[in-house]
Amino acid sequence: MIKSMTGFGAGDCENEEFKVHVELKSVNQRYLETNLHMHYSLALFENDIVKTIKEFLSRGKIDVNVSFQDKRDSNVVINVDKGLARAYYDALKEISDELGMPVVSSPTVIASYPDVMKVDQEAANLEAGRDVLLSALEMALKNLVDMRIAEGQNIESDLLSRIDTLQEYADRLEVLAPQLVEQYRQRLDKVMAEILPKSDVDENRIIQEVGMYADRINYTEEIVRLRSHFDQLNALLASDKPVGRKIDFLIQEMNREVNTVASKANSAGASQLVVDAKAEIEKVREQIQNIE
Repeated sequence: MIKSMTGFGAGDCENEEFKVHVELKSVNQRYLETNLHMHYSLALFENDIVKTIKEFLSRGKIDVNVSFQDKRDSNVVINVDKGLARAYYDALKEISDELGMPVVSSPTVIASYPDVMKVDQEAANLEAGRDVLLSALEMALKNLVDMRIAEGQNIESDLLSRIDTLQEYADRLEVLAPQLVEQYRQRLDKVMAEILPKSDVDENRIIQEVGMYADRINYTEEIVRLRSHFDQLNALLASDKPVGRKIDFLIQEMNREVNTVASKANSAGASQLVVDAKAEIEKVREQIQNIE
């Protein structure tokens, strides 16, 4: 069973004090990357969030959106940056003196400038909401994993079909190999018959040439290794563990074997089978980019 790296999951949890909604979106990524989108006051939960995600996921780029509502009568503190307020006032006074205009007299004007006043809800007050947040997160993760599994089943079905097609190409290449040797023998006999009297034809030399040719084009080992790769790929697809990286490596090896066959096989029929096999392998490569 394989999992896709693409998916969406949402989770909600609420008690008398807190209400939390979490949304997760995941896309392809070589490693696990977590991007948190939440209020800065929730930074104390960051390590817990990342740790929990790692328990469910191993690869993918994960966007985490957290909506956190504190339903308690909270103690809100407004912090005033007095130094910054004075700096704004001095700057305005300098402008006023330069232009001969009255200086700002209302503190509400200066209070409206950036960072002069900040609302701060003490992080310690939110500690009690940890369990609610993590419960919502786990629900979102389970929903995300369910979607990734469903998508993974579709990918697996497509990959199994393509493996069958590649098996067929390997079988046809194997059948074609002795035919290539026989065709070469027939061409050699014809050429020799055309340029030499029958009595001068050295049958042993022809046999030797045909043997050397057969050795040069022999791709039996590559076909055997290809079949082994197909078996390994089927086994990986049945695994419950993340196998995307292993399959990626296996596809590279399959492509290498097919390229070797292409360099050895010297016929239009074999060349076409190799082209078709390489096209199928490329489709497999595209699919596995989305496997966890």
